[in-house]
Amino acid sequence: MSKRTPRLHFTEAELSAPEVKKAARKAGRASDRLDQAEARIPKYQRSVRTVDPETGKVTVRLSFEEKKPPSRLIHAAKTAPLNAAVLEAHRAVHENEDDNVGVESAHKTEMTAEATARTGMHAHRNRKMKPYRDAVKAEKKSDQANIDALEKDAAEQNPQFSSNPYSRWQQKRAIKKEYAAAKAGNSAGATTASAQEITARATEKAAEKTKKAGEFIAKHKKGFLIAGGILLALILLLNIASSLSVLLQGSLNGVGVSSYPSEDNDMLAAESQYSGKEAALQNELDHYETLHPGYDEYHYDLDTIEHDPYVLISMLTAMQGGQWKISDVQGLLQTLFDKQYTLTQTVVTEVRYRTETRTGTTTSTDPVTGETTESEYEYEVQVPYNYYICNVKLENFNLSHEPVYIMNQDQLSLYSVYMATLGNRPDLFPSSEYVTRYDTTTYPKYEIPPEALNDATFAAMITEANKYLGYPYVWGGSSPSTSFDCSGFVSWVINHSGWNVGRLGAQGLYNICTPVSPASAKPGDLIFFQHTYDTTGASHVGIYVGNNMMIHCGDPIHYSNITESYWQQHFLGFGRLPSP
Repeated sequence: MSKRTPRLHFTEAELSAPEVKKAARKAGRASDRLDQAEARIPKYQRSVRTVDPETGKVTVRLSFEEKKPPSRLIHAAKTAPLNAAVLEAHRAVHENEDDNVGVESAHKTEMTAEATARTGMHAHRNRKMKPYRDAVKAEKKSDQANIDALEKDAAEQNPQFSSNPYSRWQQKRAIKKEYAAAKAGNSAGATTASAQEITARATEKAAEKTKKAGEFIAKHKKGFLIAGGILLALILLLNIASSLSVLLQGSLNGVGVSSYPSEDNDMLAAESQYSGKEAALQNELDHYETLHPGYDEYHYDLDTIEHDPYVLISMLTAMQGGQWKISDVQGLLQTLFDKQYTLTQTVVTEVRYRTETRTGTTTSTDPVTGETTESEYEYEVQVPYNYYICNVKLENFNLSHEPVYIMNQDQLSLYSVYMATLGNRPDLFPSSEYVTRYDTTTYPKYEIPPEALNDATFAAMITEANKYLGYPYVWGGSSPSTSFDCSGFVSWVINHSGWNVGRLGAQGLYNICTPVSPASAKPGDLIFFQHTYDTTGASHVGIYVGNNMMIHCGDPIHYSNITESYWQQHFLGFGRLPSP
């Protein structure tokens, strides 16, 4: 192994603390098990021949190196032709076996035999791989035991960090980074590392991060006071056990976690670079025929080139797990851009005909003299030729739709926090449409008529739905921890109000409902809309609450009047859910 997991060395003073001593012993035992696992990895003998340039004496010595684990790629390549042939044979038999019971029986026997053979092949390879898997598993356990011991040591040496959740979080992050650096710098011969040095470096960096966080909070004191007031109001009004908001969940993880922690110049640089990539793409489209010559005709099907800067910065911050520099996100910026924009060129060749004038000769003989003469004449012919049509298509997969496909659950939760608060920086990109949605816009209040709440099922639905008023729209979101999209919100509400329908899209919800006329619609029915974006069938769904009002996940979740022109233009119908 090129980078050796270090065996930590603790001083006598450090081991005087019982918690540190216990953790150090555990780390030592994990290192012992790692040594044993690595010792079981097969070694191969290699002869090394050296020649003394002065005397010409040849020296041969033996060295022992670890064998590399068997390659999965090579294993797959060896078996691919056989597997392909077998699959094709099985496909042909399956096409006919329903008509012949004997064939089906023989085929199943054959498949059983093949499965037994494959099991034997896999078992043989698994035996070869076992020492390597055991070593990797032991290495992971040793790393975790070392990190646990370092955290115990840091807590003992620096108790001031334990009183502040944010400082404690920063210290743990710093310890992991310093340990990773120590391991990365370890050669195969260097097998120990000083726990005291790693802890000291981590503590220094954690203190620096905490200081910066304090300066950031001081710089944006007004925003934090507002956020704190909102948080306090939420604690007083909501049942904490069942309805923690996205903002509250984020705040409990540390001071300022709902604010962008990066420096303004880094965030503005990221937005500038992403916009620069879009400008370059637009320039290519504007001069496409010059940059891609040689075609007779060009057809264009182009989506708009655009993104919202708050979506970009929230994604970068969530995926980086906190503060970042512009140099840290160069690759990520390109990845997001490539996922958002897809430019394709398709060339169609048509055989067409054009009219060409040709010159021919004709011979004539004088009947009296017998003299023969030649004369020229012109005629037209249809000549085939290839006509090339270049079809250019640009697809913009909305940047705000990407998070659900590329983020894990924790990252998606952070993303929804940052979008709900705009990173507590509505001044960063004041022209963004999200500023008016989340920072200044007040949505209409709506009080449910008391008589409607006499229906216990509807009362349960609206009680659940009201918990999430103000949550941001997150494409694909389907739970409070990630926020919601329209169908994710409705699915969550009804699944927590007596139904069990799973996670359905708008059309899926439409399919399980019984259509009802607008005149017959009642609170608790679902209301569906179409063509709110480019898809067939139902594309948006809300919960009807009576008096021409619905609660739905717009952006954010709020009540809307369905008589507004936009909703009337896209109205599809009402649907009544089956009995829960």
